Amino acid sequence: MRRVCFLLKVRQERLAEYRERHSAVWPDMRAALSAAGWHNYSLFLRDDGLLVGYLETADFERARALMDATEVNARWQREMAPFFEALDGAAPDAAMVPLSEVFHLD
Repeated sequence: MRRVCFLLKVRQERLAEYRERHSAVWPDMRAALSAAGWHNYSLFLRDDGLLVGYLETADFERARALMDATEVNARWQREMAPFFEALDGAAPDAAMVPLSEVFHLD
């Protein structure tokens, strides 16, 4: 499994609503992520809006492409886009640029 970590920036004025939305992620979105091979997927949000995402998957590009092909992901991305800074019209998941791993214990 490949470990993938990425950063995004949530708008300061939308932090509370962003947290609330993620406390009740749609069941069909959760199922689609699992079916597409997203494992141990977590999001961490700092009070200044820095969002850190982490997941494990065999092939990140394939997992992302499988999600892109789902209707539920298109709906979710449309609803989530206004929460983020500096997307320039892109869907939030298109801005997930994996960070380079420089150390892993184990």
